[in-house]
Amino acid sequence: MRDRFWELPLDQLTPGEWEALCDGCGKCCLNKIEYEDTGELAFTRVACKLLDGEACRCSSYSNRHDYVPDCVVLTPGKLKAIAWWLPVTCAYRLRHEGRRLYDWHHLISGDAETVHRAGVSVRGWTVSEAEVTEDDWEEHIIEDLS
Repeated sequence: MRDRFWELPLDQLTPGEWEALCDGCGKCCLNKIEYEDTGELAFTRVACKLLDGEACRCSSYSNRHDYVPDCVVLTPGKLKAIAWWLPVTCAYRLRHEGRRLYDWHHLISGDAETVHRAGVSVRGWTVSEAEVTEDDWEEHIIEDLS
């Protein structure tokens, strides 16, 4: 990978660099409620059934579409349409908006644990969607992450 590749325009990243940009927070795997009447988005602590809540990574990333067919494949092209749906701390959203990565990002700190130590990840506080019906998601709304 190139030095400081994360500062390049997103459409210039190699597939490996694109994947490495993920900060490992797990927030994109949280289920969200979009209110049709207002268009507002609410994040819940209800996580995709494939999220490993300790590692904050998908437990079946390469085969996730076998289990979750509508899982979003994030690409530079799709960011234009869905950046608002990503948390404000997300490296993809930050770079899409022309902003710098936070100091806790592993590409800056050199340590994948800094996202967790900074309290930015979902480590330890999610509940699996396998345990909560969609009708009860509103009971698990957390502060606005958008």
